[in-house]
Amino acid sequence: MPPPVSALILALIVGFCLYTYLGYPAVLKLLTLGRHSELRPARQENLPRISIVLPVYNEAAVIAATLERILAADYPADRRQILVVSDASTDGTDDIVAGFASRGVELLRQPARAGKTAAENAARARLSGEIIVNTDASVRVEGSALKALVAAFGDESVGLASGRDVSVTNFVQQGGDGGGEGAYVGYEMWIRDLETALDGIVGASGCLYAIRADLHMLPVPEELSRDFSAALTARANGYRAVSVPKAICYVPRGRSLHQEYRRKVRTITRGLATLVYKRALLNPLRYGLFSWMLFSHKVCRWLLPWAGLAGVAALASLALTFQWARLLLAGLAAVLGLAGLGWLWPEERSVPRIVALPAYVVAGNVALLQAWLRLFTGRSAPVWEPTRRDAIPTN
Repeated sequence: MPPPVSALILALIVGFCLYTYLGYPAVLKLLTLGRHSELRPARQENLPRISIVLPVYNEAAVIAATLERILAADYPADRRQILVVSDASTDGTDDIVAGFASRGVELLRQPARAGKTAAENAARARLSGEIIVNTDASVRVEGSALKALVAAFGDESVGLASGRDVSVTNFVQQGGDGGGEGAYVGYEMWIRDLETALDGIVGASGCLYAIRADLHMLPVPEELSRDFSAALTARANGYRAVSVPKAICYVPRGRSLHQEYRRKVRTITRGLATLVYKRALLNPLRYGLFSWMLFSHKVCRWLLPWAGLAGVAALASLALTFQWARLLLAGLAAVLGLAGLGWLWPEERSVPRIVALPAYVVAGNVALLQAWLRLFTGRSAPVWEPTRRDAIPTN
C-alpha cells in the first residue's frame, strides 16, 4: 500500500491502542476529579442473611482450607449459608465437603459435568440469602471482606459489589518476580476504582463478588459468563455495580503461562458471547456514560489484537521505504522473541520481568484472537477447567 496510507493506518492504530490503555483511564480520572464515595460500615445488628456459593470441580487439594477460611470469616454464622456446588467432581472433593456438614456447609452435586455457569444456575433454588456472594475455591478471602461487600448495599442504587483482587505468588518468597499477571491485575483494579467513582464497573471479579438475590435469580444461559453478565444485569435493571477496595481477595497466580493462556481463551470466549447477548447496553442513548465505559473497557481491549495485526502490516509496508519503520519492526521482533522465550520457560523456574511481561501481553492477545475465531465459527468456550493454583502462604 502507498506510504501515506500505511502511515495513516499506523497512526490510527497507535492512537487506538493509546486510548484503550492510557486515554480511557485519563478521561475517567478527569471526570471523577473531586468525587469521593466512602461506603458506610455494616452494623452488626443490621447484617442481612447471605448465601456464599462455591462452584467446584476436582478441588480436593484446596477445598478444606478454603472452607475453613470462610467459616472463620467475620460474619455471624446464623446469618450466612455456605453452599458448595460440585460439577460432578471425581477426586474426593464431595467427600471432603460432606465432612463439613455439621458446621453448616451444604453440598449440591451435579449429576454430570455441565460447566461453572450451569452449576451456579443449579444452585439458585437452594439459596436463602438476601445477598448472594460468589467466590472460588482456589482463592483466599480476607476475614473482613464479607462485611465490606455487604456494606456497599447500604446504598440502594448498588446491585452488585465486587471484591479487590490481589495477585500473589510463592515465587516472591523465593526471590523471583511475579511477572505480567500481577501488573495487569493492579492496573485493572485501578480502572475499576475510577469506574466506581463515575458510574459503576462494567464487569465483576469472578473470584469474589456479591449481588442482590433478585438479580442473581435472573436466568443466565450456560454458555455465558455469570460474573461479567451479573454487572450488566445489574445495570439493565437500574442498579450500579461497584468495586469495594476493602473486600480483599488474594488470588494465586497461575502455575504457568500455558495455563493462563487456556484460562483466557475460555473466559474471553464466554465474555464475547455475553457481550453479544447483552449488546443493548452499548446503546449510549439509553445507557449514557455506562455504554461508553463498556465499549472502552471491554470492546476496545478485545479489538486490540486485530488492530495490532493491521498495525504490523502497515509498519511492514513502511519498512520498505523508511529506516525508522525497519527499526520499529526489529524492536517488535525482539519483543516477540522475548514472548516466545517466556512461552518456553520452564514452569519450575521464576521468570524475569523482562521476559514475563511481553510473554503475558503477547499470550493474552493471541488468546483474544483464538476467542474471536471461536465466536466467528460458532464454537462455544472450552469446558470449564478451574485454574489450578499453588496454595497461598498463610503468613
